[in-house]
Amino acid sequence: MKVTIIGGGGRVGSNAAFALQCAGLVSEIQILDANTDLAEGEALDLLHGASTLGDQRIYAGDYDRAKDSDIFVITAGLRRKPDESRLDLINRNVSLFQQILASIQSAGYSDSAQFFIVSNPVDILTQLAAQALNVPEKQVYGLGTMLDTARFRSLLSADLGLPATQVKALILGEHGDSMVPIWSSATVAGHLLSSMKACNPNFQKTIFERTKGSGAEVIRRKGGAGWAVGATIAETVHSVVLDKQQILPVSSVQKGAYGLKNVSISVPTVLGREGVLSHVEFDLWPKEMQGLRNSAQSLRETFAKVSQ
Repeated sequence: MKVTIIGGGGRVGSNAAFALQCAGLVSEIQILDANTDLAEGEALDLLHGASTLGDQRIYAGDYDRAKDSDIFVITAGLRRKPDESRLDLINRNVSLFQQILASIQSAGYSDSAQFFIVSNPVDILTQLAAQALNVPEKQVYGLGTMLDTARFRSLLSADLGLPATQVKALILGEHGDSMVPIWSSATVAGHLLSSMKACNPNFQKTIFERTKGSGAEVIRRKGGAGWAVGATIAETVHSVVLDKQQILPVSSVQKGAYGLKNVSISVPTVLGREGVLSHVEFDLWPKEMQGLRNSAQSLRETFAKVSQ
């Protein structure tokens, strides 16, 4: 399996490449970046560790060399300028994203290639990619609320003194302000978290607000997310590579699950070798269902405003 990381010279792309290298489940990792020196440097640094980690082929390349990739992971993006509105930033990133898609299309790609969108705003860009690329929609998906979900679980485990890998809880909806915490099915070792005395409404509110503000906190403290997002990218890729068919909160264009259509948003999604295999509908509390609808509406409104 060959994975090309577009924007691989940046923090998110390079951390994702390292996570993939550590797992050793893909045979080839290409680093592609507009800054070719940076891409070469990241590839070289990763290559230097190959003898202790694995036997993948790791190198910097270009779009022509990427055309036989099994998975394109797009992480390239722009940061907000001082006093820039959210919509202006979105439009700048849409413009950059369209240039990347044009470069991919110009070089070519296989009929079975999958496109994994990480760049923000991830839901908007995933929907744009699904419209622009000549592949079935199941082969286009975004990171969605994977990182939000990982943060949510980890913060819950830390505050409750529970093992992180045994906490199962989801964030659904938009990767953004309208994200929705799903408390109705949150468990630890199979037991409902909502039945714990410590997990009271005030605690739930505090944890969710910390989860929602985690991205801004990491940016303030170290300049941007890296390791956690790299780990969630690797988890998503591995569900495809190994055909694990995990249920993950990735973003994809909806066709009716939870009553949602024509919007790319995160719901429980079965992800395997052919991409998005299905969406799974669980019973949600009424307030969670309403939150998911509100999140979808927010995304539709934003999508209608972007410069396409």
